[in-house]
Amino acid sequence: MGPRSVVTAAGSIAIALAAAAQQPPAAATAAGYRDAAARLIEAAKGSGKGYEVLQHLTDRIGPRLSGSEQAAEAVRWTAEHLRRQGLAVSLDPFPAPRWVRGVETGEILAPARQKLALTALGESPPTPEHGVSAEVVEVASLEALDALGEARVRGKIVLFNRVMKPGWDGPETYGAVGALRGRGPAQAARLGAVAALVRSLGTLSARLPHTGGTDFPKDGPEIPAAAVAAEDAELIHRLLASGEPVKVQLVLGCRRLPDVESANVVADLRGRERPDEIVVIGAHLDSWDLGTGAVDDGAGVAMVIESLRLMKSLGLAPRRTVRGILYMSEEIRATGGRAHAESHRAELGRYVAAIEADAGGAPPVGFTAGVGPGGLELLAGIAGLLKGLGADPVQAGYSGADIEPLRALGQVPVLGLRLDGTHYFDWHHTPGDTLDKVDPAELAQGAAAMAVMAYVLADMPGTLARPPAEAAH
Repeated sequence: MGPRSVVTAAGSIAIALAAAAQQPPAAATAAGYRDAAARLIEAAKGSGKGYEVLQHLTDRIGPRLSGSEQAAEAVRWTAEHLRRQGLAVSLDPFPAPRWVRGVETGEILAPARQKLALTALGESPPTPEHGVSAEVVEVASLEALDALGEARVRGKIVLFNRVMKPGWDGPETYGAVGALRGRGPAQAARLGAVAALVRSLGTLSARLPHTGGTDFPKDGPEIPAAAVAAEDAELIHRLLASGEPVKVQLVLGCRRLPDVESANVVADLRGRERPDEIVVIGAHLDSWDLGTGAVDDGAGVAMVIESLRLMKSLGLAPRRTVRGILYMSEEIRATGGRAHAESHRAELGRYVAAIEADAGGAPPVGFTAGVGPGGLELLAGIAGLLKGLGADPVQAGYSGADIEPLRALGQVPVLGLRLDGTHYFDWHHTPGDTLDKVDPAELAQGAAAMAVMAYVLADMPGTLARPPAEAAH
């Protein structure tokens, strides 16, 4: 470690210690907000306003893929809706990536002809016009792919086939299995594969292909990549297990287009005493193009908008500013979250906390957090106000793609609103992600949990300790 690194580390420790010293006792902090919390929860329960927002986004605007006309309409409509609530609204512009889906078909050619249910992965390049045909090799991990080596992969279509379990935690849930979709096609391309199929990251047996982004490094080769329904991945697996070669044809017409000017929507409920200090509540406004983005992440957008409305309508003016951010282009490289953190880099020292809702519209079950010393204890005290909703557990953990850059660049304490994940991955990134999957009463509970946590963090005398720099990456 050089002298500059030592100074930086010492400064980070000093900031963390100073912030920790500002923290009031958890029990005392929570006790002072019982009445406000009860009012927010009760008002959310009888509102229905959040569901109205979600219905407009899904039924009237529809899919909101980055760079699309519908994404632009979502920015325009939500900004105007928030202005009508009397909030200070601005647009945070940035160039958004644009990728469009075209024809997408797949078929097993041998040993028996069968159609495949599949969909292109986000940012996949197209196949040649008449498709690509090759034998399939199957792996269950990135390590297994490397073990096959170039000699057995070159000229083949790689099938990444690994079962995913429901929920958020555990070795076989989304966080672990998702690496196959995110990094698998690029790794297969480096070994000479001609295409990649990824077993859908889903938990419902309904032959639904689940799309999602895949990452090809700028300096590496690219190959067409698609998600295949779990049932069809199992079919290919059984045919391979019989010992016969399996040949598949894949046709994808997807393509990248030039970036489009887009924006994050920023709405401030201005603080009464320390308006320059900011608590962020965020969700992403874009969605994939297969469904209408109710679960991912229209529900989170509705919670952010409803949280701001609840505080304002009840006359709860917090000490600090509560800033709602509706991020664009989360689904493609989390572009909006990165853009906001970079453009506001000089101000991040005044961002005292950030909360993200990107886990559907099911009942709240607690919070994850990345905070400094004593932060989890303080958050647990505040979350105790949400015990009646079942949202009181707090644990260390990842909080969300859009607010992660705030922590990485500015050591901002971050929280993720956890929601019951039992059925989230049934519909996530599929044509089934539609309004009927969200219950209005459950959506209201999530909005209440977000509103209470945000209000207390924005109003309490002290602030959360900032996570140390080495934990921010």
